[in-house]
Amino acid sequence: MTGDLIPGAGGAAPAPPPVDADLVVSLDGVGVRRSGTALLHDLTWRVELDERWVVLGPNGAGKTTLLNIAAGRLHPTTGVAHVLGERIGRTDLTELRTRIGLSTAALAERVPADERVTDVVVTAAWSVVGRWRESYDPTDEARARALLGQLGVGGLAERSYGTLSEGERKRVQIARALMTDPELLLLDEPAAGLDLGGREDLVARLAELAQDPDAPAMVLVTHHVEEIPPGFTHALLLREGGVVAQGLLGETLTGDNLSKAFGLPLVVQRSGDRYTARAA
Repeated sequence: MTGDLIPGAGGAAPAPPPVDADLVVSLDGVGVRRSGTALLHDLTWRVELDERWVVLGPNGAGKTTLLNIAAGRLHPTTGVAHVLGERIGRTDLTELRTRIGLSTAALAERVPADERVTDVVVTAAWSVVGRWRESYDPTDEARARALLGQLGVGGLAERSYGTLSEGERKRVQIARALMTDPELLLLDEPAAGLDLGGREDLVARLAELAQDPDAPAMVLVTHHVEEIPPGFTHALLLREGGVVAQGLLGETLTGDNLSKAFGLPLVVQRSGDRYTARAA
C-alpha cells in the first residue's frame, strides 16, 4: 500500500488513521523545521512489511532527515510518525532502535580504525560502537561471521576495520545493520564513494537480500538510479523537503518525475531490472 501526498490545510489537523499491523513505517503530514527552515513538509508515506523502497532526490531534498525519522533518531516538528507500530515521541526510542538496522556514513565514522571486523558487527547487539567490556555469546560471534560471509567479506573477520577498502567497509556496515535481525533495514547511500566494480558487487549483494522473502522491509537512500538493486519494489522522489512522486518503482521512476525531482530534463532508461538516467 502506498500513500499519496496530503497537502497542508488550515485549521486543526485531522486525526491520523489507525496504524495497520502490516505497516512498518507510517508518516502522516510529517514536517521537520530547523532554524526556521523546512527540511520536510506535509509528507505522508507508508512502508509495508514486504516492500523495498528507494528514496531518491538531490542534495538537500530531505532524504537523510526522512531516514532519521524512520530510524527513531529524530522527532517530527509537525504531523505523526509511527515506526514498527510505535509513535515517535510517545515510545522508548532506545527500545525501538534495537528493532531497526541502520547503515549511515555518520555511524561508520565512529568505528575505531583498529577495531576487529567481527567486533564491528557483533557490537550492534549492544547498540555500541567500539568493543569495550561487553560480553557476547558464541552464538553472537557465529551470527556476525555468518553475516560477513553472506556479504562476501567473511575472510576479513580478523582484519582491522581501518585496513579495509571502502567497498569492504560498506559491506561490513550492512552486516552490522543486520546483526540484530531487524524488522526494518535503513541504508543511507550505501554505494557512495565506490568505484564501478565495488558498486556493482554491492548492488548484487543487496539484490540478493531484497529478493529474500525472510529479509526485513528495506529503505535505501541514493542520488543515482544506477544504484537501485533488482528486487526493490517502490520509489519515493523528494525535492526541497516535499514529495514529487511515490509508488511502485516502474510507475514512479519516469523521466518526467525524475526531471521534477532533480530540476533538469532527464531521460530514464530501463534494461531488465536496472535503470540509468542522463540529461535529455
